[in-house]
Amino acid sequence: MIAGRRVTRTRIKICGITRVADGLAAAQAGADAIGLVFWPGTPRVVDVDRARAIAAALPPFVTKVGLFVDPVLGEVQAILAAVALDTLQFHGREPPDLCRAFGRPYLKAIAMKDGVDLLECVSPYGDAAGLVFDTHVPGDLPGGTGRAFDWSRLSPTVQAQLPAPVILSGGLTVDNVEAAIRAVRPWAVDVSSGVEERDATGAARRGLKDAARIAAFVDGVRNADDRSSF
Repeated sequence: MIAGRRVTRTRIKICGITRVADGLAAAQAGADAIGLVFWPGTPRVVDVDRARAIAAALPPFVTKVGLFVDPVLGEVQAILAAVALDTLQFHGREPPDLCRAFGRPYLKAIAMKDGVDLLECVSPYGDAAGLVFDTHVPGDLPGGTGRAFDWSRLSPTVQAQLPAPVILSGGLTVDNVEAAIRAVRPWAVDVSSGVEERDATGAARRGLKDAARIAAFVDGVRNADDRSSF
């Protein structure tokens, strides 16, 4: 929670958007933000032309977040010159000086590794607009793994010491997002694989969103807000 503020609505980011139609579906469902991934190590990556088309199609007041993993300075600068991004998200081991070098609000992802000292990890990023707490799975993607971590690690005591709002990520779905919000009471939730299409085996089709799943997820968040006492 944010000190001194009473949270009345959990914000929602739909990450890993790769198609214009999916970005519009997120906006239509009521998402506050969409994520465009510029890291080439994932099937959810978008090139500049596709990202520009998605960003241009969105209605007003939907925040466009560009996600990077350990980029170099020029890489981010080139994308900012081509795509109208509102916020940057750094999902690797980026030093704070890089994160704050672009004149944009930024989000810093924290990998929830076993035994990690969260307060030590976040202390260099005191000027971040938000902190994204995501599951760490060795050998898998740095985000969008479809797996949740132990939410009790973000206890009220821990959150009270954090320098920026909590954005909960990692394994969120329509089936667990209400419980997640009740347990953590984050400022925002960030979902990717949980709202993707499924193949014949039930596995997420990374990068291809399902409009019905997006709408159901947003409804789940709103239900949690309605039933929670903040």
